[in-house]
Amino acid sequence: MTGTTLDDYTDRYARRVRGMTASEIRALFAVASRPEVVSLAGGAPYIAALPLDAVGEMLGKLGSEQGVTTLQYGIGQGTLELRERICEVMALSGIDASCGASPEDVVVTVGGQQALDLVARLFLDPGDVVLAEGPTYVGALGVFQAAQAQVVHVPMDDEGLVPEALEVAIADLARAGRRVKFLYTIPTYQNPTGVTLSEERRERVLDICERAGLLVVEDDPYGQLGFEGEAPAPLRARRRDGVFYLSTFSKTFAPGLRVGWILAPHAVRDKLVIASEAQILCPSGFAQAAVATYLSTMPWREQLKVYREVYRERRDALLTALEDLMPEGTTWTNPGGGLFVWATLPAELDAKAMMPRAITARVAYVPGTGFYADGSGTGNIRLNFSFPPPERIREGVRRLAGVMEQEIAMRRVFGPVTSAGRRRQGGADVPGPDLA
Repeated sequence: MTGTTLDDYTDRYARRVRGMTASEIRALFAVASRPEVVSLAGGAPYIAALPLDAVGEMLGKLGSEQGVTTLQYGIGQGTLELRERICEVMALSGIDASCGASPEDVVVTVGGQQALDLVARLFLDPGDVVLAEGPTYVGALGVFQAAQAQVVHVPMDDEGLVPEALEVAIADLARAGRRVKFLYTIPTYQNPTGVTLSEERRERVLDICERAGLLVVEDDPYGQLGFEGEAPAPLRARRRDGVFYLSTFSKTFAPGLRVGWILAPHAVRDKLVIASEAQILCPSGFAQAAVATYLSTMPWREQLKVYREVYRERRDALLTALEDLMPEGTTWTNPGGGLFVWATLPAELDAKAMMPRAITARVAYVPGTGFYADGSGTGNIRLNFSFPPPERIREGVRRLAGVMEQEIAMRRVFGPVTSAGRRRQGGADVPGPDLA
């Protein structure tokens, strides 16, 4: 070995650890959680909108009256009661018995993140390729990276993933002899863009994947958080073969309970359970009972309406503030649901390089680079509108706009800055001024 390291275990790690890097979002949490900082960074739901007194009473009873079962070990697949309730939830989106949805094919997971990890464990070998929207969910990128797979991004536009680009990517990879295992997609109110795959494109994407023999992993955390009418039916409501449907209660009930699920093709169900048991033995019995009881005894459909109204108001506050305050040349998406807006900065601004100035101005966002596997996204930022109240959202945008104006002014004097903290002058990098 050459050089020095503060980690005495560097030469003992498995090969898969070598490429691990910290999440752009998780790394921001320590700063963004400070009360003086307006955080437009995270993706936290507004839990205060829940009837917390009733939820607290329910949780107390689960411990005092049903603790003998709820605090005990359970089965790896998850309780039948919860799997039946999950099928009722999916039926709202059109995934029902008519398209083969059954409690027998549902596997309960520790949030949507474990669902992603299980699919990766089952299907990805080192060197395999995953196709994914560009940009895509940062947590999925971490899972695929840990599996030593390569992510190839497929471009998006205002109607979602571009089918023609998907066909080109599949053909190019086939010619290169690369092994593509599946398409990972968030077709509805996508994270991070908020964009929804159009009705017509959903069928085309499914047809393309079917012809190419590609599995489809559909991640749908936000599908029931639409603001303007019903979202298009999920991909799994259209095709049962070759489509894995992943979702979670983190965005529609409570992320702290860490309960999600996979609806898988029947032949794969047992392998998912075996893989899950190897990881966690069984999902939390208490958390499962909490979600099942909430869905059985509380007006959760009405609660979804509450969330939609709260988030619609906050989305509108963000879009209005962007329209009023952003510098010329800034553009952004107009999501019909979910939690996020994706903004494109004026030419030559670098979102990551701008972060120290933003934190100094007490506003946080997520640089777009965190949502690409290939380092793209330097000119983009993700803005969350679900957690801050409308007045804080506007204040955050005001602070962010001020930072951008300062950066634009400095660029005119010194040249554009790179994420390495250097200014571009005459085609060469030179040290930039201290932005901290």
